[in-house]
Amino acid sequence: MRKGLQNLENSENKNYKIIAVDDEEGIIDSLSIFLKRSGYEFTGVTDPEAAIEKVKNEHFDLMVLDFIMTPIHGDQVVEEIRKFNKDLYILLLTGHKDLAPPLETIRRLDIQGYCEKSDKFDQLLLLIESGIKSIKQMNEIKNINRELSDTYEKLESSYLESIQTLRYTVEAKDTYTRGHSDRVSEYSVLIAKHLNLPESDIENLRLGGLFHDIGKIGVPDSILQKDAKLTDDEYSQIKQHPNIGVHILSHAKIFQDILPIVEHHHEKYDGSGYPKKLSGKNIPYLARITAIADSFDAMSSRRSYRDPLSIESIISEFERCKGTQFDPNLDDIFLDILKNHYDSIKEIQEKYT
Repeated sequence: MRKGLQNLENSENKNYKIIAVDDEEGIIDSLSIFLKRSGYEFTGVTDPEAAIEKVKNEHFDLMVLDFIMTPIHGDQVVEEIRKFNKDLYILLLTGHKDLAPPLETIRRLDIQGYCEKSDKFDQLLLLIESGIKSIKQMNEIKNINRELSDTYEKLESSYLESIQTLRYTVEAKDTYTRGHSDRVSEYSVLIAKHLNLPESDIENLRLGGLFHDIGKIGVPDSILQKDAKLTDDEYSQIKQHPNIGVHILSHAKIFQDILPIVEHHHEKYDGSGYPKKLSGKNIPYLARITAIADSFDAMSSRRSYRDPLSIESIISEFERCKGTQFDPNLDDIFLDILKNHYDSIKEIQEKYT
């Protein structure tokens, strides 16, 4: 029974690779015999600098490392290894406990343990067995986290596909606004690039533009497709779509950063917008950008009751609404795009015609 358990243990140990580094050939030979007998896959190295390269290019689970070596000591070896490998489990061997590195160094370099050299390897084997158990547990945790991450990504992907379907359903309700969200997304990104915003903001604007009107799924078709002027009650229902959108998107982590865009893209700089009548810098910055992109697309798109506005009329409208409907600084940026970089706008429009 005992022999069977030992054979099973040795068989499991083959799954773990150990590297030993010591500039004394005799120590490496002894460790090789000792650890291979215990079933471990073993590699011995006498040159500490060569050991660094070996760890860089191969996978090892655990390192047994001598402290006093030439041309560099063990702590210097660990210093280099930790620059590219944070996971390697390291046990330090010392000729004498007085020669061990300070505790502060051991903690800083994340050295998991050390013991004195001895003709007997019992203490070292116990430390190695303890280390392998820790490695096994950490691997199991990583596998669980990886599986959870894969499951979460699949759920997110499925949820994103469902939301995309809702978005297409919204745009299918009104042929005049087909492609609207795609254009708003790209106009927003265009403005962001002129502002030299970080990639994270650009990505949020891209995603926020795509889904800013998702809440219109909850607005009756009769209102969305109405050619005549909306009644006060109908307009009140339209004004609910930012809140509906937030409700739809708030259940997925991937949409958390774009909720302010979805909720506040109809706020106006002077506080006369909806749903919360925010004003000035109280309106989230990215929502102020999306508001400009959204308004521009509305002006430049054909509607059942009018043709697209001319570029001259659109420029006049943005000049008139500067500081009232739109953030004046962002308005200036967009006016510069309209006047001096209109080709970028036309490329987007042609893409979704």
